[in-house]
Amino acid sequence: MSRKYTQSICAIWTLLFILPALVSAHMIEVPASKKECFFEDLHINDKMTVTYQVGGGGHLDIDFWLGDPNGLALAKHQKQSTGTVAITAEKDGRHEYCFSNQMSAVVDKLVSFNVHGVIYVVDDTVAPIDREIRLLAVGLVSVKDEQEYITVRERRHRNTAESTNSRVKWWAVVQFIVLFSVVAWQVYYLKSFFEVKRAF
Repeated sequence: MSRKYTQSICAIWTLLFILPALVSAHMIEVPASKKECFFEDLHINDKMTVTYQVGGGGHLDIDFWLGDPNGLALAKHQKQSTGTVAITAEKDGRHEYCFSNQMSAVVDKLVSFNVHGVIYVVDDTVAPIDREIRLLAVGLVSVKDEQEYITVRERRHRNTAESTNSRVKWWAVVQFIVLFSVVAWQVYYLKSFFEVKRAF
């Protein structure tokens, strides 16, 4: 029993050290009328998942394209604010994925994206503990994706709230100035109305 417990602890620690290498998060700014491209070198049957979300700029949409080493499109999204693409490599080589903001002539876009690599295992006889560790790794990746999605949404909503707060503050200042001006004018007008006019 203690040997299985020790193996389980070792497997979990190994997973915790390997998982950060399998998941990488990025935040980029895609200028107007431009595109940003990245690549991953994959072997046959390697798996890769790209998850993205637009965090700022314009209508919060972006074009996404993922292609194989021959330039054949494996996935294509147009004007999406979020998306997930999972592929299994059918060819060895450099797989390219691009975020395009060419539909916008003025506004830059802020894009957060994650690339998940899943180690391909040839052996079909996997120990139950390894299967559970892989399921745990997939669960951790999905939790991390959800946290990053929530973080980007929170940042966007906070920016909106701060902008609204600033507008309300300046509107209150303008109202105070207008109100003070109207009161001063009324006092002056009423005072002049009740003044006795003397003829010389």
